[in-house]
Amino acid sequence: MSIRLRLTAWYTGILGVVLILFGASIYGLVWYNTFHEVKNRVEEQGAQIAKEKTVGFSQGLDLRLELSQRIRLEDARIFWQLNNYVKGTLERSQGMLDREMVFPVPSIEDIGMKGEFQNVSINGNSYILYERPLVIENIIVGSLQLAADTNTEHRLMVRLKNMLIVGSFVSIVVASTFGLFLARKSMAPIGKVIEAASGIQTGNDLSVRIDYEGPNDEIGQLIGTVNNMLERTEVFYRELDEAYATQRRFVSDASHELRTPLTTIRGNVDLLKKMWSQDKDGTVAFDEEELRNISLEAMSDISDESERMSRLVNDMLSLARADAGQTVVKEQIPLAPLVEEVVRRAQFLPRKALWLQGDLSAVENTYIMGSRDYLQQMLFIFIENAFKYTQEGSVTIDAIAADNQIGIRIADSGIGMDREEVPHIFERFYRADPSRGIIQGTGLGLSIAKWIIDEHDGSVEVKTKLGEGTTFVIWLPTIFDASEE
Repeated sequence: MSIRLRLTAWYTGILGVVLILFGASIYGLVWYNTFHEVKNRVEEQGAQIAKEKTVGFSQGLDLRLELSQRIRLEDARIFWQLNNYVKGTLERSQGMLDREMVFPVPSIEDIGMKGEFQNVSINGNSYILYERPLVIENIIVGSLQLAADTNTEHRLMVRLKNMLIVGSFVSIVVASTFGLFLARKSMAPIGKVIEAASGIQTGNDLSVRIDYEGPNDEIGQLIGTVNNMLERTEVFYRELDEAYATQRRFVSDASHELRTPLTTIRGNVDLLKKMWSQDKDGTVAFDEEELRNISLEAMSDISDESERMSRLVNDMLSLARADAGQTVVKEQIPLAPLVEEVVRRAQFLPRKALWLQGDLSAVENTYIMGSRDYLQQMLFIFIENAFKYTQEGSVTIDAIAADNQIGIRIADSGIGMDREEVPHIFERFYRADPSRGIIQGTGLGLSIAKWIIDEHDGSVEVKTKLGEGTTFVIWLPTIFDASEE
């Protein structure tokens, strides 16, 4: 059973119980007041007759009512009957005579000394009968019976009962109908939540949101929470999808990069194997000099490709550690000695361009929080990258300071790149189009450098123009300047 039906059933059940209690209370209250009024009317007449002491006794102990009393009882629509226990006779009102009615005569032992009420039915009519004794010298000689017709009251109570039953039934039906309508309307937003959740489960559309224009009640808060959850789920799914796409691209590119050196190594090994194998007649396919030269060339290629694979594997290992959440252990280090050592060692790197040192005074007496080894690795990546893409011209390093940051600038006059390429140069295995197939490399260096910069809370700025060169500015936050103390 759905929540809507359960809520409607609960509402209907509670309403039914309330209506039954309310109807029973109304019915009982009306019953009591109606018949209590009749009893009071009858009892008052009996008390007045007893008070007037006009019940007379003639010779022979005949019991009788005065004319005025008879008229008063007839006006009050009260039937009366006098019972004489001494002579065993009874006297009735004219109304009883006309209707041929006789009230059952109580025995002298049952009459008691006080008046009593009882309900009697005679000829299909209902009456309230009041009985009280008639006493002479403390001896009960007779009884007075007064009765009021209660057919009208009974018909009134039957109509009231029917009205209460029908009214309660109609109220329950109407309340159930409107309750079900309101329950459906109230639960409609929940249906939208279920529909959205089903859409997520089937993976149809994560961009769906639940439209709700109602008040900010419990359902409104629930829908707001679900919408926030959907938004976070969509963002997480997109990030996960991008991560999977990046991972697939990474594996594809890594496979491609590893296939080339492996192919070269395999080809040279096969060549050496073939060269050093003998023909069936025992002769060698090459003379000794040719064999030596070709073998040295093949081993040189194998060495170069092995070194290339080693660099590629090391770079991939560094990125894998970064992806695993490896953090850099930082300490307070002076920046000037670090940069000077990088400048000195960079002049021994393989290059064709001039290596120029610009103004590095900005790094003097400046300290940063970082790792010396990682920072040197990062700077060498940018310098080697500049040498690689500058076949002629120069590569310059200098430093600038701004807003508690030091910028180490590495500029080259190499091939440069299009501005559209800039957002992608820090992606793994990415290389600008002009360099593809011309300049060897794995495309992982700048990715590693970007990770190191991020770990040091820094940033990198790129300025480039195709055919005119590229400038990288690595910004690192400083902790203090010793010259200020």
